[in-house]
Amino acid sequence: MPGHKEVDLSKIKSIPIKNRRNKVTKDDFAVISKGSSFAAFWDSLPEILAASDIKKVVSAIRTAREKGKPVIWMMGAHVIKVGLSPMIIDLMKRGFVSAIALNGAGSIHDVEVAMIGATSEDVGAGIKSGVFGMSKETSDFINNAVNEGADKEKGFGESIGAKIISEKLPYKKISLLASAAAMGVPATVHIAIGTDIVHIHPSFDAAKAGEASHRDFRIMAAKISEIGNGGVILNVGSAVILPLIVEKSLSVARNLGTDVKNFTGVNLDFIQHYRPNLNPVRRAGELNGRGISITGHHELLVPLIYWALKTGA
Repeated sequence: MPGHKEVDLSKIKSIPIKNRRNKVTKDDFAVISKGSSFAAFWDSLPEILAASDIKKVVSAIRTAREKGKPVIWMMGAHVIKVGLSPMIIDLMKRGFVSAIALNGAGSIHDVEVAMIGATSEDVGAGIKSGVFGMSKETSDFINNAVNEGADKEKGFGESIGAKIISEKLPYKKISLLASAAAMGVPATVHIAIGTDIVHIHPSFDAAKAGEASHRDFRIMAAKISEIGNGGVILNVGSAVILPLIVEKSLSVARNLGTDVKNFTGVNLDFIQHYRPNLNPVRRAGELNGRGISITGHHELLVPLIYWALKTGA
């Protein structure tokens, strides 16, 4: 005799399987196509979980462009470090990018790529030797650009982009900031003073950098105020800074009387963090829109979105 009471499974009430609601059906399964184009690949994806979600992201971006609503790409530095700038630039040309936002590190990698066609130093080794972040060319270029731009009432991103063009840096064609400046696309940079290598150099002017970055906040807040009823915000690889820009911009817009709602908020990252899943994902849902989070590597997810938009898949 068992020492403890047991549930009697013989009294279970079963139901016919035909009466059960199923979350997955054969109609959602992957499709084997005889074609070998990207469109055939895209159509073959199952209508399940992340595969279904990435199709929704592409559809939302395409619809936003058709309706003339903003598609805002907010990107951490990793997007540049994994080589995706040419795709983002091509999407700008095709009208699938209405504005971009970077953190301070993003502007650094963008400038270095434009300057020497390479970036991303060995931080561990550099800290040990005391040379991490000590590149004079990188810091002087960015700091001087921002200092000069602030005097002309230009934002952080615009100042750097314009200087990359005027200085004719050899790889300016793969610079996000230069390309945005050339095309008239708003490009903002949002810094946290003390977090970037350029802040430790004598050429850094905290007052002017703060002024320029605050101007960029005002520019981005204005753009976010336009996303209601069909716009899209994508946060790609920023864990804290850019999601907080979204949060404050939404509050400013609504405080000033713009009823921002019914937009799509997307977070793409290889680790899901707290802030990005609030802003823009959960906020979109709270404001009668749709939030989508997809976990995966940027160097895979962004090319999938790029090719789907480019080919009309």
